Amino acid sequence: MSKRELKKYLSELSQEQLAEQIIDLYDKFKDVKSYYDFAFNPKEDKLLEEAKFKIGKEYFPTTRRKAKLRRSVAQKIIRQYKQLGVDPNLIADIMLYNIEVAQTYSMDKPPKQDSFYLSLHKSFKEATDFMMEHGIYSDFEYRIQQIIDQAWAQNWINKGAFE
Repeated sequence: MSKRELKKYLSELSQEQLAEQIIDLYDKFKDVKSYYDFAFNPKEDKLLEEAKFKIGKEYFPTTRRKAKLRRSVAQKIIRQYKQLGVDPNLIADIMLYNIEVAQTYSMDKPPKQDSFYLSLHKSFKEATDFMMEHGIYSDFEYRIQQIIDQAWAQNWINKGAFE
């Protein structure tokens, strides 16, 4: 169904029928529920805490399990927050936090897989591009420089790419 057809269909519905459909969507789809929960009660500080906890758990699990080091966990959170329309400063904070936690982890246990370093560089590039796009790069310059310095201090295989 095209957007035009959807608009036509929705315009033919009564106010009550439209409300019923939205409630049905809210009940059936988690993304719709998340959107409306955020739209009417944007607790961005809580979202930030949850995101940092989930990302931190990837590198420093609270149970006895082994650290998984999955970049995809942070990427999923970031994608979801972009869809919700979360403040770009908070999204940038999460993007940088993901890299900082990974660097903290690699200080004590340097991963042997090149993919770890390549993945984090990709995250770094996405973060800096996002900040440039939203005009907030200067707000995070200190943290960005800290990440670059840490990549050099830990002698990462791709440390030059962070410059």
